[in-house]
Amino acid sequence: MSGQGVTALYRLGAFAARVLPNPVARALPHVVAYPLSWVLRSKQSMVERHMRRALPSDRDDKAVKNAARKAFASYARYWIESFRLPTRSSKQLDEGIDVPDYRYVEEALGRGNGVILALPHLGGWEWAGFWMASVNKLPITVVVEPIEPPQLFSWFASFRSKLGMKVVPLGPSAGTEIAAALKNNEIVCLLCDRDIGGGGVEVSFLDERTTLPGGPALMALRTGAALLPTAVYFESNGKHLGLVRPPIDVTRTGTIKQDVTRVTSRVAEELEFLIRRDPEQWHLFQPNWPSDLANQT
Repeated sequence: MSGQGVTALYRLGAFAARVLPNPVARALPHVVAYPLSWVLRSKQSMVERHMRRALPSDRDDKAVKNAARKAFASYARYWIESFRLPTRSSKQLDEGIDVPDYRYVEEALGRGNGVILALPHLGGWEWAGFWMASVNKLPITVVVEPIEPPQLFSWFASFRSKLGMKVVPLGPSAGTEIAAALKNNEIVCLLCDRDIGGGGVEVSFLDERTTLPGGPALMALRTGAALLPTAVYFESNGKHLGLVRPPIDVTRTGTIKQDVTRVTSRVAEELEFLIRRDPEQWHLFQPNWPSDLANQT
């Protein structure tokens, strides 16, 4: 299918999601979870591997499979909800999320060096981004993985810009744009639980060695920006819980390489905490550890 055809399908999906009645939109993710996991069997297998890492060690195979299926339902909710965001009023956005420790963001902005929100692929972060941009009137920059075809990436970038977010594709120029946003005391959202570009920092993550991106640590160390581990969870009542953790200490203590390794290890620890709080909302379908590559089916 051509790039224009793929983009047209996503446009159609976005339109369909927006016109769904609220009860249907809430029920649909649970309806499509099983067929989606069956069609994407290789993804199902990978999600099960990740669930085994994140769930308590006493969970049996049945519990792991069930958790993986719920992860598909959570991912479907993410997309349906994201496509419906343009129809939400500021009042609905504000009433639909609770962020009990939002003070960490406010305090960091008060220091004037910008904020880096370090997030896992979990829950409904788009809602929180739209809420901060439209309700709190804060400039938001999100760094995302480029996707093919280019027409689809352009459409997604345009979609998010209409929600008040600036989209920066991951690549050679991303660092410059992130630094500029932080210099302007803005908020930068970085998904940190997958080393997409390779060449990351080796850490222990969910009790297994892998690499995670060192960019968040490097940016925080160089700019003085606050580095706040954050996740946005779906709640059963249709609302959201934004969990903002205390800032990670980015005081310089050694060489830049040593400090980046130290801070990235702390990011890994915080991501573990956020993911293990509700693993069934973790939307990671790609290999993320060296052993995953050896066991791909």
